[in-house]
Amino acid sequence: MDLSRGCKATSDHGMTKAQRQKNADKKLRGFVTGTNVDLFVIACALAWYHVGQAHAQSEDGTSQEDSELEAEIESSSAVLFPWFIEIIGVIVYYFLSRYVPALPYTACMFLVGLLIGYSVQRVKGNAVTESTTLWLGIEGEVILLVFLPGLVYLDSYNIDVHMFHQAFWQVFIFAFPMVLAGMALTALVAYYIFPYGWSFDLSMTFGSILSATDPVAVAVLLSELGAPSRLQMHISGESLMNDGSAIVFYNIFSARFLYELGISGVGEDIGWEKGFAMFFRLAFGAVAIGLAFGMGVVFVLYHLNRSLSGDDNVVQVVLTVSAAYLAFFTSEILSGCSGVIAVLTCGVTIKSFGETLINDLKLAVNFWEITEHLLNSLLFALAGVVWGDILSNNRYTDTFERAFEGKDWGYMFVLYLFLMVIRFALIFLLYPITKRIGIGTNVRESLFSSWAGLRGAVGIALALSINSEVVHLSSSGAVDESTRLQYLDYTEKLFGFVGGMLV
Repeated sequence: MDLSRGCKATSDHGMTKAQRQKNADKKLRGFVTGTNVDLFVIACALAWYHVGQAHAQSEDGTSQEDSELEAEIESSSAVLFPWFIEIIGVIVYYFLSRYVPALPYTACMFLVGLLIGYSVQRVKGNAVTESTTLWLGIEGEVILLVFLPGLVYLDSYNIDVHMFHQAFWQVFIFAFPMVLAGMALTALVAYYIFPYGWSFDLSMTFGSILSATDPVAVAVLLSELGAPSRLQMHISGESLMNDGSAIVFYNIFSARFLYELGISGVGEDIGWEKGFAMFFRLAFGAVAIGLAFGMGVVFVLYHLNRSLSGDDNVVQVVLTVSAAYLAFFTSEILSGCSGVIAVLTCGVTIKSFGETLINDLKLAVNFWEITEHLLNSLLFALAGVVWGDILSNNRYTDTFERAFEGKDWGYMFVLYLFLMVIRFALIFLLYPITKRIGIGTNVRESLFSSWAGLRGAVGIALALSINSEVVHLSSSGAVDESTRLQYLDYTEKLFGFVGGMLV
């Protein structure tokens, strides 16, 4: 009896140890799958390996045969970069949404791109960096054509049309007089305080880029928190309209800046009289084009009215996408007007007259939200790549001199302070007017609006565009070497400051 009890106790003790080990394995597995620490460790290992390769290869003469390497890269490699970024974006979104929701997704994608950009010139034979190199060479005009229509349309469609009409004159003041004043004051900072020798036209181009605020993310947060609809309209309406006005000013002053290169057929020497005429053509011509496309879409939506037909529902969404991109192309490229204002007008027109004609509104909105997410992820990652490439070394010289140095970081901080002061000053300078017209405002809302002047997608796209444009033009052999390096340094500094304001 005692022997049997001893055997049983031994057996129980053995089973207990096995059970404990099993429970420990189960807890470890649950922790790993519950926190996704495995994904985090893998991502860190990949990043460490990537940067390690960059440092190892940078010791062996990183600037040799860059042009030959780019020539050898097949154009099909360009397909890899955007979808690699989207996969990384999924991981970044999951980690942020579960563990660090306070961090903005687009800023994190910018930092991901920065890491890749730092490695581009150092890692040879890597499929990702080869694909990234091709995207670094994308033309400025293509950047605007690919990104802006998809990013602008959804914001214009989501606007509350009734309240927008009520608040129109307030939003107009935020979008035109305030943008013009903010652009001029920012340009004065760049012209008189920065020690880079920028021309007045480049300083005004810089000011127009930074005057394009993008507080839409703040507006979404306000909506979730149940903030007053008046405040939401001020922020989202300002974002919509000042994007259009900022790009009009950008078109004028970037043309004057590119004219300085002295390349035949590039840029234009626009005087004051011609500048005013160009402003009205860019703005009102774009409105007419956007209205025409919007009403055309409404007409077709009326005839695609079989709500139970899945094909009709899909084709309606395809129609809105095609109209947005064609309106932008027609206005920006074919007519010499503002593509962004054309898309904004098209979106608001469809919202006002065609929303009830869309059979599956949820399908349309969801598709545009997916499009906006894809484009935002790619745009901010690409901006980070360019910024990382600029911060690490200057790829367009033979000596790999740094294009962004210690003193530049100090000037970046000074710029940030000036931008905050300028925005606060302008909003409260115009406060006596804005509180009496439209839907009104108060001091607390004005304070919040002052803090909500974030820089986002449109500003990044414009900075990418001007930097890429100068790279292509200066590399064409039409200017001498000293001029080429001088203007490359100008636009790389410009993009570095715009990227810094984003971070």
